[in-house]
Amino acid sequence: MSTDIDALLAQASQLANGLTDFGDPSFREGLEVFLESASTEGQLTDIGIAAAEGMALGNLVNRLNVVEWHRTHPDLASTQVDSPIFLIGLPRTGTTALSHLLSVDPGNRSLLGWEINESVPPPTTDSYRTDPRFVAAMEAPDMLSMINPEFKAIHHDPPNMPLECATVLGQHFSSLHLSTTFNLPSYMDWVCANDHTQAYEWHKTVLQVLQSECPGQWQLKSPVHLIDPFALAAVYPDARFVLTHRDPVNVIASACNLVRVLTGTFTDADWTAYIRETWPEIIGTLLDNQNAFRDSQIAAGRADAFVDLAYSDLVADPLSTIGALYEQLGETFTPEAEQAMRTHSAEHKKDRFGSHSYSLEDWGLNRDELTERVQPYLTRYADFLE
Repeated sequence: MSTDIDALLAQASQLANGLTDFGDPSFREGLEVFLESASTEGQLTDIGIAAAEGMALGNLVNRLNVVEWHRTHPDLASTQVDSPIFLIGLPRTGTTALSHLLSVDPGNRSLLGWEINESVPPPTTDSYRTDPRFVAAMEAPDMLSMINPEFKAIHHDPPNMPLECATVLGQHFSSLHLSTTFNLPSYMDWVCANDHTQAYEWHKTVLQVLQSECPGQWQLKSPVHLIDPFALAAVYPDARFVLTHRDPVNVIASACNLVRVLTGTFTDADWTAYIRETWPEIIGTLLDNQNAFRDSQIAAGRADAFVDLAYSDLVADPLSTIGALYEQLGETFTPEAEQAMRTHSAEHKKDRFGSHSYSLEDWGLNRDELTERVQPYLTRYADFLE
């Protein structure tokens, strides 16, 4: 796998009709660490190498196009992304299901994969669902499911449902999802230690483009926001946050299995020991960051910026749970939104692609030890846990 950044940039420039301005050059550090880690540590198959290189190249091409769109539309830089709602619960706590439900509310604005990857020209409200890029995404084969059908039972984002903000942050090469797709120890360490402010500035740059012709109340989600929620809040000072809650010990087992299955698409190596050693601590760190961030926002007078939601409530009665969520957020839960969500729930049953089986025992993990690691969270949110 090539680690020649300048050659990759030149290839991206050629694909973007000769554009050469990639914006804030700080993305290069993450790109360099990502490519080096993938090349020397990832033990990638040919499919894995193609996926990693293709992901990097696609991110760079979209950077070029977004930066050029801002250059030719300078007023965009001063537009606001007003009071976005971020779902920032742990992975495996219902953030995807909640995001999908919220996305069918006609008043909400979500991030779909096609517009993340091809942000220019920005979509328009009238043609959003007929845009050729949307149509192409809907008609394209689901390559991941074809290569790795097991993963679809664990996590599935169809083209007409939102993707995580992690994908946008990945265009700055500062995103945990890159070390969830591939096992990249050095890149993982770099992501966890990095200041993500510039990545969030890029995130906002993309949203400014996407909302320019298709506005709405942004509802955004990704557990990776818990890597550096302070940077998120620095860029979006009026953001609101929904915390989804589930027993984090169960989350750890589920997350380990998700990473095993997803990364197994791109490597034939046995990463069991690495995943077992790494991901329980990653989950613990995300919870530590969540607690510290909420405390800081409370101290700043923003206690009401947070809404708590139990995973068990979302599973048992999604419509009532979301109705209560809207009330706490100060949003109107319209009859149109409720009916759209009711229809979505009827069509998207849990486990419709198969069940996801996992256990601590499968991973050689000790519940008592894990419980001790996440005890501050368990104590704080006992009322919301199963």
